[in-house]
Amino acid sequence: MSDARLTDRFGRTVNYVRLSVTDRCDFRCVYCMAEDMTFLPRQQILSLEEIARVARNFVALGTEKIRLTGGEPLVRNGILDLVSEIGGYGLRDFAMTTNGSQLSTMAEPLRKAGLKRLNISLDSLDAEKFHRITRTGKLNHVLEGIDAAIEAGFEGIKLNTVVMKGGNDDEVPGLVDFARRKGIDITFIEEMPLGEISDHDRGQVLCTSDEVRSIIEQRHPLIPTPEDSGGPARYYRMDDSNTRVGFISPHSHNFCATCNRVRVTVEGRLLLCLGNEHSMDLREVLRGAGADSDEPLRQAIISAMDLKPERHHFSTNGDVEILRFMSMTGG
Repeated sequence: MSDARLTDRFGRTVNYVRLSVTDRCDFRCVYCMAEDMTFLPRQQILSLEEIARVARNFVALGTEKIRLTGGEPLVRNGILDLVSEIGGYGLRDFAMTTNGSQLSTMAEPLRKAGLKRLNISLDSLDAEKFHRITRTGKLNHVLEGIDAAIEAGFEGIKLNTVVMKGGNDDEVPGLVDFARRKGIDITFIEEMPLGEISDHDRGQVLCTSDEVRSIIEQRHPLIPTPEDSGGPARYYRMDDSNTRVGFISPHSHNFCATCNRVRVTVEGRLLLCLGNEHSMDLREVLRGAGADSDEPLRQAIISAMDLKPERHHFSTNGDVEILRFMSMTGG
């Protein structure tokens, strides 16, 4: 691992990179993308070799944690080759966010290729509601995938649930109990205002982390824990379980002061903040001045740190402040 460090204007060290490997997905979750999405042409997206090169140069600049995201990473052809390549970079943490639909066959190969942890999206345990939220997903495929991931022996598995008032907030206790039975963690996420959607009014369905925590504590008292995942979640434990319950609260308890993350979109935009459009075009560097040398790429990454804003400003009234969908950004 390099002694180099990426530091922004506010003294925050950036050592965590989320790399989107595709904007495509086999689900169409209502909070993530439109039902009829237009995807990027192949020539506009980074090749797997370019993604690996970006990852390698971030590691040379002090990155300790990489998460592969999408869209759905497991629909990208050649994903196991990329996992194997990045898995050899000596990272402290190497993870992937997935909808779980492909894990029944992919979990073990991913683990053997060097992936250490998985975040699996699960917004409902009711098959009909699950299909309504994902528009195309089948709950039984995801449940089989979760079991396959547990069997494969990952260092950590965490469920991610986006809570929507009147949509799936009634399932919070059942989802916590499911995580407890499986011996895995679960994080509840406030919906983020990314992309124009027509399925629901975000301002009306926002269920804050405090509200979710209150629901859980009717059954299970939560004990704050200082554990740090290296990401934005705040974690709690329960006296009678090893399962951790996390909360990601971009609206009600923003986590900007300790933000150590940047994202690279599948088209090579280095996003310095999820809730702002500050970015650097790495694809232009990769295919231009940096085609034959890594130095221009590293300098572009270093200079981009000055673009990282102090914080995001998400509103709670449902207004869309960022027009790109979450699937375009990388989860």
